[in-house]
Amino acid sequence: MTIVLEEPTQASSRTNTQANSTANTSVAGHRLQLATTAIRLRFRWPGVRKSLSPDQKRLAAGAFEADHSVLSAAKKLLDTSHPAFRAVSAVKSETVAFWREHSLPYVEPGVRLVRRQDVDLMENHLRQAQVELGQAVEQLDLFYGQLITQARVHLGDLFNASDYSVSLSDEFELSWDYPATEPPDYLQSVAPEVYEAECRRVRERFAEAVQIAESTFAEELSQLVSHLANRLSGDDDGKPKIFRDTAITNLKEFFDRFERLNINSDEQLEQLVARARGLLGGVRPDELREQESLRQRIASGLVRVEASLDGYLAERPRRNILRRAATNE
Repeated sequence: MTIVLEEPTQASSRTNTQANSTANTSVAGHRLQLATTAIRLRFRWPGVRKSLSPDQKRLAAGAFEADHSVLSAAKKLLDTSHPAFRAVSAVKSETVAFWREHSLPYVEPGVRLVRRQDVDLMENHLRQAQVELGQAVEQLDLFYGQLITQARVHLGDLFNASDYSVSLSDEFELSWDYPATEPPDYLQSVAPEVYEAECRRVRERFAEAVQIAESTFAEELSQLVSHLANRLSGDDDGKPKIFRDTAITNLKEFFDRFERLNINSDEQLEQLVARARGLLGGVRPDELREQESLRQRIASGLVRVEASLDGYLAERPRRNILRRAATNE
């Protein structure tokens, strides 16, 4: 009996590649599960807009000869551009930014994954943010009466004192918790089959979290590289395009964050990051402005990296990964 060994077809080769990729993702997901813990942020924030009452909508619709039943309208209760309100909002923005900068996306809305060795860092930062939020709200409360008076003038007949609480001190809050991502241990003895099914589901979720992280990193790098390449190449009215220092510093901050949070799941992505990082290693913004040859060399290199990233992303299994990553916070 003669056995003829045939070369794998292109289709079977793709299948093997996909199988290997799935296996690698599962292994990386298991590592991610062991190395991280889930953390969820919560903010209590007062609403600063309120829908108009039916009578008010009828009045507004009449001004435009419109049908009030299809009109959507709201009134702004407080001036959020006031410096005291902006200071409160800044604490929230900075807290969310820190949370994102030191964690990886997860599949649950509002939940991210922080490395276990960074839990103390995260905890200390969030506690400090609580203090800063409380102090900022105290300052805002000093201007609360002034803001209400301002609203009374601006809203006219739409003003309603019952829309406002006595104080803002209890209207703002920052809290967080560490939600469980694994099935409870007692389930193993109560319902072993259910426990095993839940364990499989958890593994699948962490494998998907790996894909989300890879795609998120790749998309961000692609945007940063594309922006800098565009600013470094070509000209405006015969002069080199102007670029801000942040076009470089943002990329270098990305490299540091990728190195800190990298889950070592995709060698191709790591090579692309290394290529971009190698191009900009030790380069200062002023050097790119002053040295045309350096500017063109780096621009050319970034264009090649951008093309490779486009190919990398085109081959990724989409499955709404990026959409889910964008809405999971």
